[in-house]
Order: sequence, then structure tokens, then C-alpha cells
Amino acid sequence: MTKLTAAFAPAALDVIDESAQHHGHGGWREGGETHFRVRIAASALAGLSRVEQHRRINAVLAAELAERVHALAIEATAA
Repeated sequence: MTKLTAAFAPAALDVIDESAQHHGHGGWREGGETHFRVRIAASALAGLSRVEQHRRINAVLAAELAERVHALAIEATAA
């Protein structure tokens, strides 16, 4: 959450660990923190296509995606 807050100063932000819902599926591992959903509303995303919004969020979270996060669902809107 800290990285997303610093990058986008969102009006609303929820980061939800959905790992338990993927037990036994690809990328899941004991201890969770493999599957996340991000809901973000930020004026920094205004005027961007959905693809570009996702690219920017993925860029901010690149280290996490490379190391431990298997899947990231993004619900982004401009605030």
C-alpha cells in the first residue's frame, strides 16, 4: 500500500489478499500473499486508458510481482 500511496496519492485504496481463494491453484504457496486485488481511485490515473492505468500500477509493484506475487487483479478509476 505504501508504494501505491506514494506513487498515486489515491483518494481510495484497498489491497486485498485473495490467496486463500486460490489454494491449490497455480502460483499459490503456503503462507499466502500470492494473489491480490487492488482497488484504487486516484486523480493521477485520470485521462489514461485502462491499459495504461494497469501498466503504471504494475510498474510501481514490479519488485513484488517479480518476487512473490503470482496474480494481481486491478480495479482502477480516476478520482
